[in-house]
Amino acid sequence: MRNLLFTACTFFLLFSCDKGKTVAKTDSDKTDSLTNEEWKPVDSATATKAWIEYATPGEMHKMLAKSDGNWSGENTMWMENGGKPMISQSEVTNKMVFDGRYQVSNHKGNFMGMPFEGMSILAYDNSKKKFVSTWIDNMGTGIMNMEGDWNPSTKSIEFKGKMTDPSRPGKDCDVREVFTFVDDNTQKMEMYGPDSKTGKEFKTMEIIFKR
Repeated sequence: MRNLLFTACTFFLLFSCDKGKTVAKTDSDKTDSLTNEEWKPVDSATATKAWIEYATPGEMHKMLAKSDGNWSGENTMWMENGGKPMISQSEVTNKMVFDGRYQVSNHKGNFMGMPFEGMSILAYDNSKKKFVSTWIDNMGTGIMNMEGDWNPSTKSIEFKGKMTDPSRPGKDCDVREVFTFVDDNTQKMEMYGPDSKTGKEFKTMEIIFKR
């Protein structure tokens, strides 16, 4: 009797798995078919023109290039909303690379008595018409990615993105950054993130850069 039940259960599992494969294959076929229907062919001349426009640095890249050089930063950080501010200093070197397409920034300073190093890559994506940014540092092992729009009236870029939240393993949290070009020798970076107790956004950092 036990052998009969085992055989019946095995048959049921195999049948279910096979049925699942069939359904999955059908869904995949539908997806492939839908993709093919949505795909619009592009002739080589149009594709070449679009790629050249995408790869050619423009006015936004020239604006970034004006920030090349060495900067000193006065950093103010808050660990929680309404908390006591922590003040520190940092040094930043900006350099355009790949013939003016990207700006690499290397940051050095200290955080709570520990040496701090960070690096960002900033670019203006001609196709998306947006600024894109990545950030890494020696205080973590992840990469923060953000995208932002240029606001000509405030001379600022408002970035939005996600970063790893170590306090919630496997989870990300929303972050926002406002980078303002105050004048040729002054810039301000304001970072916002969730309060660890409430999850509500608050200002976590402000850096005034001068050269």
